[in-house]
Amino acid sequence: MIKKALFAVAATVAMGAAHAAPEKTECIAPAKPGGGFDLTCKLAQGGLQNGKFIDSPMRVTYMPGGIGAVAYNTVIAQRPDEGGTIVAFSGGSLLNLAIGKFGRYGVNDVKWLGSAGTDYGAIIVRADSPFKSLKDLMAALKTDPTKVVFGAGGSVGSQDWMKSALVAKAAGVDFKGMRYVAFEGGGEAMTALQGGHVQVYSGDASEVSAQIKGGRVRVLGILSADRLPGELKDIPTAKEQGYDVEWPIIRGYYLGPKVSDADYKWWVATFDKMLASPEFAKLREAQGLFPFDMTGARLDAYVKERVKHYAELAKEFGMVAQ
Repeated sequence: MIKKALFAVAATVAMGAAHAAPEKTECIAPAKPGGGFDLTCKLAQGGLQNGKFIDSPMRVTYMPGGIGAVAYNTVIAQRPDEGGTIVAFSGGSLLNLAIGKFGRYGVNDVKWLGSAGTDYGAIIVRADSPFKSLKDLMAALKTDPTKVVFGAGGSVGSQDWMKSALVAKAAGVDFKGMRYVAFEGGGEAMTALQGGHVQVYSGDASEVSAQIKGGRVRVLGILSADRLPGELKDIPTAKEQGYDVEWPIIRGYYLGPKVSDADYKWWVATFDKMLASPEFAKLREAQGLFPFDMTGARLDAYVKERVKHYAELAKEFGMVAQ
Protein backbone atom coordinates (compact mmCIF):
# COMPACT_ATOMS: atom_id res chain seq x y z
CA MET A 1 0.00 0.00 0.00
CA ILE A 2 2.87 2.36 0.85
CA LYS A 3 4.55 1.56 -2.47
CA LYS A 4 1.31 2.36 -4.32
CA ALA A 5 0.98 5.64 -2.47
CA LEU A 6 4.58 6.59 -3.22
CA PHE A 7 4.07 5.67 -6.89
CA ALA A 8 0.95 7.86 -7.04
CA VAL A 9 2.82 10.79 -5.53
CA ALA A 10 5.75 10.30 -7.89
CA ALA A 11 3.40 10.14 -10.88
CA THR A 12 1.67 13.33 -9.77
CA VAL A 13 4.99 15.13 -9.34
CA ALA A 14 6.19 13.92 -12.73
CA MET A 15 2.98 15.08 -14.37
CA GLY A 16 3.28 18.49 -12.74
CA ALA A 17 6.88 18.80 -13.89
CA ALA A 18 5.95 17.85 -17.45
CA HIS A 19 3.35 20.58 -17.49
CA ALA A 20 5.36 23.23 -15.69
CA ALA A 21 5.40 26.72 -17.16
CA PRO A 22 8.35 27.45 -19.46
CA GLU A 23 11.13 29.35 -17.69
CA LYS A 24 11.08 32.14 -20.27
CA THR A 25 8.10 33.16 -22.36
CA GLU A 26 7.96 35.30 -25.46
CA CYS A 27 5.26 36.49 -27.82
CA ILE A 28 6.31 37.36 -31.35
CA ALA A 29 4.29 40.11 -33.02
CA PRO A 30 4.82 39.67 -36.80
CA ALA A 31 4.90 43.41 -37.55
CA LYS A 32 6.36 46.66 -36.24
CA PRO A 33 5.04 48.08 -32.94
CA GLY A 34 1.48 49.36 -33.14
CA GLY A 35 -1.44 47.66 -34.85
CA GLY A 36 -3.24 44.39 -34.34
CA PHE A 37 -0.35 41.94 -33.87
CA ASP A 38 1.16 44.12 -31.17
CA LEU A 39 -2.23 44.36 -29.47
CA THR A 40 -2.60 40.56 -29.61
CA CYS A 41 0.77 39.92 -27.98
CA LYS A 42 0.21 42.48 -25.26
CA LEU A 43 -3.17 40.96 -24.49
CA ALA A 44 -1.52 37.58 -23.87
CA GLN A 45 1.25 39.26 -21.92
CA GLY A 46 -1.23 41.03 -19.64
CA GLY A 47 -3.53 38.04 -19.26
CA LEU A 48 -0.76 35.62 -18.37
CA GLN A 49 1.07 37.99 -16.01
CA ASN A 50 -1.95 39.46 -14.25
CA GLY A 51 -3.45 36.02 -13.77
CA LYS A 52 -0.10 34.76 -12.43
CA PHE A 53 -0.06 31.92 -14.96
CA ILE A 54 3.65 32.56 -15.57
CA ASP A 55 6.37 33.25 -13.02
CA SER A 56 8.38 35.87 -14.92
CA PRO A 57 7.36 38.65 -17.35
CA MET A 58 6.57 37.69 -20.94
CA ARG A 59 8.75 39.42 -23.51
CA VAL A 60 7.12 40.89 -26.63
CA THR A 61 9.34 40.99 -29.71
CA TYR A 62 8.69 42.21 -33.25
CA MET A 63 9.39 40.33 -36.45
CA PRO A 64 7.90 42.32 -39.36
CA GLY A 65 7.71 41.10 -42.92
CA GLY A 66 5.01 39.83 -45.23
CA ILE A 67 2.18 40.41 -42.72
CA GLY A 68 3.26 37.35 -40.76
CA ALA A 69 5.17 35.41 -43.41
CA VAL A 70 8.64 36.12 -42.04
CA ALA A 71 7.66 35.08 -38.52
CA TYR A 72 5.85 31.96 -39.77
CA ASN A 73 8.83 30.79 -41.81
CA THR A 74 11.37 31.70 -39.11
CA VAL A 75 9.58 29.84 -36.34
CA ILE A 76 9.06 26.73 -38.46
CA ALA A 77 12.54 26.58 -39.97
CA GLN A 78 14.77 28.04 -37.25
CA ARG A 79 12.88 27.99 -33.94
CA PRO A 80 10.49 25.03 -34.22
CA ASP A 81 10.89 23.60 -30.70
CA GLU A 82 10.86 26.68 -28.46
CA GLY A 83 8.31 25.72 -25.83
CA GLY A 84 8.08 29.24 -24.39
CA THR A 85 7.50 31.08 -27.67
CA ILE A 86 4.04 31.88 -28.99
CA VAL A 87 3.33 33.85 -32.16
CA ALA A 88 0.37 36.12 -32.82
CA PHE A 89 -1.84 35.52 -35.82
CA SER A 90 -5.04 37.03 -37.19
CA GLY A 91 -7.64 36.29 -39.82
CA GLY A 92 -5.27 38.06 -42.22
CA SER A 93 -2.61 35.47 -41.50
CA LEU A 94 -5.07 32.73 -42.44
CA LEU A 95 -6.00 34.53 -45.65
CA ASN A 96 -2.32 34.78 -46.60
CA LEU A 97 -1.88 31.09 -45.88
CA ALA A 98 -4.85 30.34 -48.13
CA ILE A 99 -3.39 32.17 -51.12
CA GLY A 100 0.15 30.88 -50.72
CA LYS A 101 1.79 34.07 -49.41
CA PHE A 102 3.59 32.24 -46.61
CA GLY A 103 5.78 30.36 -49.07
CA ARG A 104 6.28 26.61 -48.89
CA TYR A 105 4.69 26.18 -45.50
CA GLY A 106 0.98 25.56 -44.99
CA VAL A 107 -1.70 25.48 -42.33
CA ASN A 108 -0.53 22.10 -40.98
CA ASP A 109 3.04 23.25 -40.27
CA VAL A 110 2.50 24.86 -36.83
CA LYS A 111 0.61 24.02 -33.67
CA TRP A 112 -2.47 26.23 -33.30
CA LEU A 113 -2.78 27.19 -29.64
CA GLY A 114 -5.63 29.46 -28.68
CA SER A 115 -7.61 32.59 -29.38
CA ALA A 116 -7.53 35.98 -27.73
CA GLY A 117 -10.89 37.15 -29.00
CA THR A 118 -12.39 38.43 -32.19
CA ASP A 119 -12.37 41.79 -33.85
CA TYR A 120 -14.24 43.15 -36.86
CA GLY A 121 -13.23 45.07 -39.94
CA ALA A 122 -13.86 48.80 -40.03
CA ILE A 123 -13.81 51.44 -42.75
CA ILE A 124 -12.09 54.48 -41.25
CA VAL A 125 -11.48 58.07 -42.38
CA ARG A 126 -10.07 61.20 -40.75
CA ALA A 127 -12.43 63.19 -38.57
CA ASP A 128 -12.39 66.05 -41.09
CA SER A 129 -13.09 63.79 -44.09
CA PRO A 130 -15.88 64.82 -46.47
CA PHE A 131 -17.17 61.24 -46.27
CA LYS A 132 -19.80 61.03 -43.52
CA SER A 133 -21.06 57.52 -44.34
CA LEU A 134 -20.28 54.48 -46.45
CA LYS A 135 -22.80 55.73 -49.00
CA ASP A 136 -20.79 58.96 -49.38
CA LEU A 137 -17.61 56.95 -49.90
CA MET A 138 -19.19 54.58 -52.41
CA ALA A 139 -20.71 57.48 -54.35
CA ALA A 140 -17.23 59.02 -54.67
CA LEU A 141 -15.80 55.70 -55.84
CA LYS A 142 -18.50 55.31 -58.47
CA THR A 143 -17.81 58.83 -59.76
CA ASP A 144 -14.04 58.35 -59.98
CA PRO A 145 -12.36 55.47 -58.12
CA THR A 146 -8.89 56.89 -58.83
CA LYS A 147 -9.50 59.93 -56.61
CA VAL A 148 -9.97 57.93 -53.41
CA VAL A 149 -6.82 56.33 -52.00
CA PHE A 150 -7.20 53.41 -49.60
CA GLY A 151 -4.42 52.36 -47.28
CA ALA A 152 -3.99 49.39 -44.97
CA GLY A 153 -1.61 46.75 -43.75
CA GLY A 154 -0.79 44.27 -46.49
CA SER A 155 -0.71 44.25 -50.26
CA VAL A 156 -3.53 43.72 -52.76
CA GLY A 157 -5.19 40.46 -51.81
CA SER A 158 -4.51 40.88 -48.10
CA GLN A 159 -7.19 40.84 -45.42
CA ASP A 160 -7.37 44.63 -45.16
CA TRP A 161 -7.58 44.98 -48.94
CA MET A 162 -10.35 42.35 -48.99
CA LYS A 163 -12.43 44.40 -46.54
CA SER A 164 -12.51 47.43 -48.82
CA ALA A 165 -12.89 45.31 -51.95
CA LEU A 166 -15.90 43.43 -50.52
CA VAL A 167 -17.63 46.69 -49.58
CA ALA A 168 -16.91 48.13 -53.02
CA LYS A 169 -18.24 45.01 -54.70
CA ALA A 170 -21.41 45.14 -52.59
CA ALA A 171 -21.88 48.73 -53.79
CA GLY A 172 -21.44 47.78 -57.42
CA VAL A 173 -18.00 49.38 -57.70
CA ASP A 174 -15.26 47.63 -59.69
CA PHE A 175 -12.73 46.82 -56.99
CA LYS A 176 -10.00 46.41 -59.63
CA GLY A 177 -10.04 50.15 -60.25
CA MET A 178 -9.51 51.11 -56.61
CA ARG A 179 -6.29 52.85 -55.59
CA TYR A 180 -4.61 51.09 -52.71
CA VAL A 181 -1.39 51.76 -50.76
CA ALA A 182 0.11 48.85 -48.86
CA PHE A 183 1.76 49.33 -45.46
CA GLU A 184 3.61 46.88 -43.24
CA GLY A 185 1.04 47.06 -40.46
CA GLY A 186 -1.95 48.88 -39.03
CA GLY A 187 0.17 51.36 -37.11
CA GLU A 188 1.83 52.66 -40.28
CA ALA A 189 -1.49 52.80 -42.13
CA MET A 190 -3.12 54.82 -39.34
CA THR A 191 -0.18 57.24 -39.37
CA ALA A 192 -0.58 57.66 -43.13
CA LEU A 193 -4.29 58.36 -42.69
CA GLN A 194 -3.58 60.98 -40.02
CA GLY A 195 -1.01 62.60 -42.30
CA GLY A 196 -3.41 62.79 -45.23
CA HIS A 197 -1.39 60.42 -47.43
CA VAL A 198 -4.43 58.15 -47.83
CA GLN A 199 -8.12 59.04 -47.54
CA VAL A 200 -9.49 55.74 -46.23
CA TYR A 201 -8.07 53.08 -43.93
CA SER A 202 -9.67 49.65 -44.03
CA GLY A 203 -8.56 48.47 -40.62
CA ASP A 204 -9.93 46.90 -37.46
CA ALA A 205 -12.46 48.17 -34.94
CA SER A 206 -10.16 47.51 -31.98
CA GLU A 207 -7.46 49.79 -33.36
CA VAL A 208 -9.54 52.96 -33.43
CA SER A 209 -10.88 53.42 -29.90
CA ALA A 210 -8.12 55.82 -28.81
CA GLN A 211 -8.35 57.82 -32.05
CA ILE A 212 -12.13 58.10 -31.73
CA LYS A 213 -11.79 59.39 -28.17
CA GLY A 214 -9.27 61.93 -29.36
CA GLY A 215 -11.56 63.08 -32.15
CA ARG A 216 -9.02 62.17 -34.80
CA VAL A 217 -10.96 59.65 -36.89
CA ARG A 218 -14.46 58.74 -37.99
CA VAL A 219 -15.57 55.14 -38.54
CA LEU A 220 -17.93 54.93 -41.52
CA GLY A 221 -19.00 51.36 -40.92
CA ILE A 222 -18.26 48.21 -38.92
CA LEU A 223 -18.18 44.88 -40.78
CA SER A 224 -20.13 42.90 -38.19
CA ALA A 225 -23.55 41.26 -38.21
CA ASP A 226 -24.86 43.57 -35.47
CA ARG A 227 -23.74 46.78 -33.82
CA LEU A 228 -20.94 46.31 -31.37
CA PRO A 229 -21.45 47.11 -27.69
CA GLY A 230 -19.61 49.64 -25.57
CA GLU A 231 -17.81 52.61 -27.08
CA LEU A 232 -18.62 51.55 -30.65
CA LYS A 233 -22.37 51.14 -30.11
CA ASP A 234 -23.25 54.28 -32.08
CA ILE A 235 -21.33 53.26 -35.20
CA PRO A 236 -23.56 51.65 -37.86
CA THR A 237 -22.68 48.39 -39.54
CA ALA A 238 -22.13 48.11 -43.27
CA LYS A 239 -25.31 46.01 -43.40
CA GLU A 240 -27.35 48.83 -41.89
CA GLN A 241 -26.18 51.06 -44.72
CA GLY A 242 -27.14 48.58 -47.43
CA TYR A 243 -23.88 46.66 -47.90
CA ASP A 244 -24.10 43.00 -46.93
CA VAL A 245 -20.50 42.57 -45.79
CA GLU A 246 -19.15 40.94 -42.64
CA TRP A 247 -15.50 40.46 -41.75
CA PRO A 248 -14.81 38.94 -38.33
CA ILE A 249 -11.13 38.87 -37.39
CA ILE A 250 -9.99 36.20 -35.01
CA ARG A 251 -6.86 37.00 -33.04
CA GLY A 252 -4.84 34.18 -31.58
CA TYR A 253 -1.55 32.36 -31.22
CA TYR A 254 0.41 29.39 -32.53
CA LEU A 255 3.57 27.54 -31.52
CA GLY A 256 6.38 25.94 -33.49
CA PRO A 257 5.79 22.49 -35.03
CA LYS A 258 8.29 20.66 -32.81
CA VAL A 259 7.19 22.07 -29.45
CA SER A 260 6.79 19.10 -27.10
CA ASP A 261 3.36 17.67 -26.41
CA ALA A 262 3.86 18.46 -22.71
CA ASP A 263 4.54 22.14 -23.41
CA TYR A 264 1.67 22.31 -25.89
CA LYS A 265 -0.75 20.78 -23.37
CA TRP A 266 0.45 23.23 -20.73
CA TRP A 267 -0.24 26.18 -23.01
CA VAL A 268 -3.71 24.87 -23.96
CA ALA A 269 -4.67 24.23 -20.32
CA THR A 270 -3.31 27.63 -19.30
CA PHE A 271 -5.20 29.42 -22.07
CA ASP A 272 -8.41 27.61 -21.06
CA LYS A 273 -8.00 29.03 -17.55
CA MET A 274 -6.95 32.48 -18.73
CA LEU A 275 -9.83 32.84 -21.21
CA ALA A 276 -12.33 31.88 -18.49
CA SER A 277 -11.03 34.43 -16.00
CA PRO A 278 -12.88 37.71 -15.37
CA GLU A 279 -9.53 39.53 -15.34
CA PHE A 280 -8.85 38.52 -18.92
CA ALA A 281 -12.38 39.49 -19.95
CA LYS A 282 -11.65 43.01 -18.71
CA LEU A 283 -8.37 43.17 -20.63
CA ARG A 284 -10.05 41.93 -23.80
CA GLU A 285 -12.85 44.46 -23.50
CA ALA A 286 -10.36 47.26 -22.90
CA GLN A 287 -8.70 46.38 -26.20
CA GLY A 288 -11.99 46.46 -28.09
CA LEU A 289 -12.11 42.71 -28.68
CA PHE A 290 -15.06 40.41 -28.24
CA PRO A 291 -15.24 36.89 -26.76
CA PHE A 292 -14.06 34.03 -28.95
CA ASP A 293 -12.84 31.28 -26.65
CA MET A 294 -11.26 28.44 -28.58
CA THR A 295 -8.13 26.38 -27.89
CA GLY A 296 -6.34 23.22 -28.95
CA ALA A 297 -8.13 20.85 -31.30
CA ARG A 298 -11.18 23.10 -31.65
CA LEU A 299 -9.06 26.03 -32.78
CA ASP A 300 -7.09 23.77 -35.11
CA ALA A 301 -10.32 22.67 -36.83
CA TYR A 302 -11.61 26.25 -37.02
CA VAL A 303 -8.37 27.56 -38.54
CA LYS A 304 -8.35 24.88 -41.23
CA GLU A 305 -12.00 25.59 -42.11
CA ARG A 306 -11.25 29.33 -42.39
CA VAL A 307 -8.25 28.74 -44.63
CA LYS A 308 -10.42 26.66 -46.94
CA HIS A 309 -13.08 29.41 -47.00
CA TYR A 310 -10.50 32.10 -47.75
CA ALA A 311 -9.10 30.03 -50.61
CA GLU A 312 -12.56 29.96 -52.18
CA LEU A 313 -12.93 33.71 -51.65
CA ALA A 314 -9.54 34.32 -53.24
CA LYS A 315 -10.63 32.49 -56.38
CA GLU A 316 -13.78 34.63 -56.53
CA PHE A 317 -11.62 37.76 -56.50
CA GLY A 318 -9.25 36.49 -59.14
CA MET A 319 -6.38 35.58 -56.86
CA VAL A 320 -4.67 32.25 -57.32
CA ALA A 321 -4.95 30.06 -54.24
CA GLN A 322 -2.08 27.63 -53.83
